[in-house]
Amino acid sequence: MQYLEKYNKMKFAIQECHKVDEIKLIRDRAEAFRYILIQAKESPEYIRMAEEIKLRAERRAGEILEEQVRDKGEYPRKQIYKANMFAPTLKEMEITPVQSSFWQRIAHIPDDEFEKYIQTKKEITTSGAIKLARKLQRENEFEGTPSLPEGKYNVFYIDPPWEYGDKLIEGYGAVEHHYTSMTIQELCELDIKNIVDDNAVLFLWVTSPLLEECFSVIKAFGFSYRASFIWDKVKHNWGHYNSVRHEFLLICVKGTFLPQSKELHDSVISIERSKEHSEKPEYFRELIERMYPRGKWIELFARCDKKKKKVLEEKGWTLWGAQI
Repeated sequence: MQYLEKYNKMKFAIQECHKVDEIKLIRDRAEAFRYILIQAKESPEYIRMAEEIKLRAERRAGEILEEQVRDKGEYPRKQIYKANMFAPTLKEMEITPVQSSFWQRIAHIPDDEFEKYIQTKKEITTSGAIKLARKLQRENEFEGTPSLPEGKYNVFYIDPPWEYGDKLIEGYGAVEHHYTSMTIQELCELDIKNIVDDNAVLFLWVTSPLLEECFSVIKAFGFSYRASFIWDKVKHNWGHYNSVRHEFLLICVKGTFLPQSKELHDSVISIERSKEHSEKPEYFRELIERMYPRGKWIELFARCDKKKKKVLEEKGWTLWGAQI
């Protein structure tokens, strides 16, 4: 009975709370309470209650955090921008950027889906809720993605939303914070083959961790690997085995499709990366244009605003993706 009373009080407190630091306190207490129950080998029902309170608190924290973030709709932000001089930062509240990002994701789960998750899952976890949020976000994004264009193309420029198996260092770089990723299988299932001409070339961006797996995608699209450019980003990124400062632009061919220009370009190109996640230098697009000036160009998974889209289309590019 005492556990049920605690559960009801904390659940009510979450609904009434309007400050992140206060809701975090409820969340931390629920987590501590869960640990105590596990150590005491209490009933799984009581442990589940604590898990539910923790997740409800994180969801409510995510709702409040979104209201305080200046750039709504993009997560994570490195700190909460102070709406007024009394609003605390993430650091002051001892909340990591990753926690802020995850809680905001959970806050995007519709009420009915969230309650269904609470009622049906044997174990209630943050990671489970994140998977649900990601699934729903992916469905919504893909619903808004236009169908592949009709016709055939012979020059493909693709920077896929690769899915990685981990989040690397906490608070740094995870693609899920910026766009919905796709698995190797999901990429392979795209009907790209239908729009590839008999003779065509593919320029495919890939990072070192996915270098081996990407060849399944290349094959599924109907191409074979031939050569590569290496983008030296100058600035370093975190890696598990080394400090990474490069990315590959693989050149793959279907049939026979050598460059239409006799100009040969250096395979290693040094351009300092920008602060925007996954943004590629415009130099590489211009490089493709110089190599295949008479090609029928298409960029898949393009990410650009309307102004840039208009400029590229006037040059002859076809753009496809959910982030145009």
